[in-house]
Amino acid sequence: MEMWDQEVIDLVGPGFIEFAKDGTGRFGFVAVEGWMDCRWIERDGRPFVEFTWDGTDEGDQISGRGWAALAENGTLAGRFFMHLGDESGFRAVPSTKGKKRNQP
Repeated sequence: MEMWDQEVIDLVGPGFIEFAKDGTGRFGFVAVEGWMDCRWIERDGRPFVEFTWDGTDEGDQISGRGWAALAENGTLAGRFFMHLGDESGFRAVPSTKGKKRNQP
């Protein structure tokens, strides 16, 4: 992420973003955990998602929006926006652990 280094991103647990087939998703980084409402489209022939989200930051309610685009090499690049707060670009790579996280 642009705003934080990897050690900070993984403060509470490994940073992640994941999408479900039903148009929802979730993510976690630093002390932020969020649940997404996703809308998939195609841009320049590639999968693209816009999302709104709500969640918590150190226990406080927080919300925002974001977007992400899938690159040909399988990486994801996008941007998170926190309502009335920070914003940061991000890049994500597919997990190699083969484990699914539990939904709350």
